[in-house]
Amino acid sequence: MLGNAESTKMKESQRTELELAAKDGGGGARRTRGISGPPCLLTAVTGAAVALCLAATLVHVLLVFLYVAPPNAISKMYSQQTNAWVRPVFEQNWRLFAPNPQSVNRHISARVRHTAPDGTTQVSDWVSLSAKDNSAVKHNVFPSHTAQNILRQAWNAYLKTHGSDDRPRTERALMIQKYLRNIAADRVTAQRGGTFDSIQLRVITLPIAAPREAGGPPAATAPVRGQTRYLPWWKVATRGTD
Repeated sequence: MLGNAESTKMKESQRTELELAAKDGGGGARRTRGISGPPCLLTAVTGAAVALCLAATLVHVLLVFLYVAPPNAISKMYSQQTNAWVRPVFEQNWRLFAPNPQSVNRHISARVRHTAPDGTTQVSDWVSLSAKDNSAVKHNVFPSHTAQNILRQAWNAYLKTHGSDDRPRTERALMIQKYLRNIAADRVTAQRGGTFDSIQLRVITLPIAAPREAGGPPAATAPVRGQTRYLPWWKVATRGTD
């Protein structure tokens, strides 16, 4: 009798353990399925973001292609939209493959003017912007892009967009003028301090002499005469430090 009772208890205990294990296994599977499956909302947002990035990339490549392609009916039709997208951030050129070396040296200086409340004005001495860039590049193994190109490229763009009277006749010319003015104003502020409300640039252009032949005597050349160009006074937001 005792053996039968113990056997019955063991069977009931085993049956209870099996039922608990089955319940726990089903819950674990359900929890695993709930964790492994990504939410539908996250999947939809990710898909939409990927599609948007691909569309923006295709549009960008198409507009840049129209900008650099030879003139054709499509590029002329959408020239306004293409220029608005490409300039000035994504502008393309081929100077990497066919560089255009400089044939002149340009020395760019600036001076500033401050008008007091009583109407009197004070004009500073000329501050050399080019000399500051040259000193930052000379003997520097890894010169910065700022010292090498920003001022030079800004002046080259100004020459292309302005005539001899320094009047901007297009929106791009006005933008380049403001760009050059702001570069000069920021650099004068960093070099000399003070307070000013107007700025003027002076550009001295000197031709680069032709190199002499290898092993030959120096070529007799006429004295190099430079050209000096004074830009008009430009108003700036009052800036500077005392």
